[in-house]
Amino acid sequence: MQPLHVSHPATGLRRSTPSPDAPELLQFVDFKWLMVGEGHCVDLDRLQHDRAYHRGCLALAAGSRSATLRRAAERLASAVCAPGS
Repeated sequence: MQPLHVSHPATGLRRSTPSPDAPELLQFVDFKWLMVGEGHCVDLDRLQHDRAYHRGCLALAAGSRSATLRRAAERLASAVCAPGS
């Protein structure tokens, strides 16, 4: 079964519906707390709805020395399809 993609009307961010294996909100929350552990404050609502902020957070995470944070960023990037990224 293909995931359903839902676009946020204001930003155009497209998100897949949550799968039983990796609930979407949990991915965002895990990512947020891993970023906090690296000293980066993350606004969860903005992360989900602001495309530029989302890309910036993923870029910060991609440069982390933490393999766990880098993997969380990869999973989040796969779960969230941002057009024009």
